This record gives sequence, structure tokens and C-alpha cells, in this order.
Amino acid sequence: MSLYNAVSWSAYTKDPARLAAAVRASLAVATARQDGELVGLARLVGDGQTIVYLQDILIRPTHQRRGIGRELFQRIFAPYSDVRQKVLITDDEASQHAFYKSMGFTETGDLDYPIRTFVQFG
Repeated sequence: MSLYNAVSWSAYTKDPARLAAAVRASLAVATARQDGELVGLARLVGDGQTIVYLQDILIRPTHQRRGIGRELFQRIFAPYSDVRQKVLITDDEASQHAFYKSMGFTETGDLDYPIRTFVQFG
């Protein structure tokens, strides 16, 4: 909970039991700790065969820009390098876009073929 609160992801922390269940049900989870404190977390959902979706990648603000996100990103995707679709949805922040592009992701609008994304929030 503390890590999610530290990055202002309060929509997740409103229901701690649901968040804990979601993390347990993830395809993969990678964490980073310093002196026992959780400072980073990445988690994937999907089938692990044809699609993996980066659901969360969080780095405590005091530990950002130290390569922790890059390391978690690489470690969590490594076992799924042969999976065709690797997907994420992110906020419209330049620093996040730059990070994901540096990790090899492309915005759907930049693809050579048309693609649409549909989302439903409840």
C-alpha cells in the first residue's frame, strides 16, 4: 500500500484486499527493496503466450531516476521475450513516454498500420 500511496495511485489503495488479490493473481511480479523497504514494483497480467500487459510499474519518488524502473522492466519482460504482444497504457506525461520509448515501446498512433484502443472504466 505504501508504495502505491507514494506515487499517488490512490484508486488502487481504496480497496486494499482487492489490490492484494490483484497482485497475487498477476502473471509475474518483480520488486526492488532497499533495507527491507519496497521501493519498486512491476507486474504483468495476460496469458503469457500471446500477450503480456504491463499493469503496474511504480518506483518510490525518492528512488526514481536510478535505473530501478529499467531493471524491473527488463527482468519482468525477460521470460516473455517471445510473446508477440507486449502492451501498456500510461498517463500522458512526457517523462513516461520517453521511458517507455527507451524500452522499445511505440505509441499506437506511430505505427505503420491503423490500430484502435477501446477502454471501459467502471
